[in-house]
Amino acid sequence: MTAQFGRDVGTPQKGAASPRVYLTPKEASEICRMSVSWLAKARMNGDGPPFVKFGRAVRYEETALHLWTKTRERHSTSEDEAKKRPDFRK
Repeated sequence: MTAQFGRDVGTPQKGAASPRVYLTPKEASEICRMSVSWLAKARMNGDGPPFVKFGRAVRYEETALHLWTKTRERHSTSEDEAKKRPDFRK
């Protein structure tokens, strides 16, 4: 089995790819420190972390969640605004 739900409890075999761990919205919200409601709204708006659906069940791949979090990293409060403003100094 290459995928599992919830926390990884097994030890991957030597040389084998580590199994994908899928988190529930509640587990994902605990990692992001965002509410389950915020994640649901972000799914509808298309601006939240990537997710997969198994039937009606929404899951977040743990690795993808951490990568998405890394893309949201900022070093200054003006970083987003600098990208939006046109540069008139040219």
